[in-house]
Amino acid sequence: MRICIPTRDDGGAAAVIHDHFGSAPFFTVVDTDGGDVTVLPNSNAHHAHGTCHPLAQLAGKDIQAIVVRGIGRRALESLHASGLKAYRPDGATVADTLPALLKGELAEIDVVHACGGHGHGSRHGHGHGHGHDHDHDGSCGHGRRSRRGAGRGRGL
Repeated sequence: MRICIPTRDDGGAAAVIHDHFGSAPFFTVVDTDGGDVTVLPNSNAHHAHGTCHPLAQLAGKDIQAIVVRGIGRRALESLHASGLKAYRPDGATVADTLPALLKGELAEIDVVHACGGHGHGSRHGHGHGHGHDHDHDGSCGHGRRSRRGAGRGRGL
């Protein structure tokens, strides 16, 4: 399976996971079957809110899933329309998160838990020039919590 994880740096498996999909400086693509790791720079990381198209950069990469802390509703709906699912990481780095992903232990992100917008907090900026608040579990602010374990048994 090929997984895309937006990252802050180009460190491969050691890369730190970025807080938001569209504004990540890099996309780290991991082939869980062969162990290959490819890092792609996000040429659209700095954009006006609502105008990013990160999926376009991943076209042709045969991605089956995204592992991300925060993702906007429209981007998540585009993923779902493409047959992809998004999961919330449980570690700080790509390598920290892979074991839980492979065991099917990561929570799937649904549209209810997608980021609704920017500017409603300032703990974790996303590079849009807006603040964006995430709860301690990585879900997008507003007091919502991710449903840990929702992805169990889904045959990742």
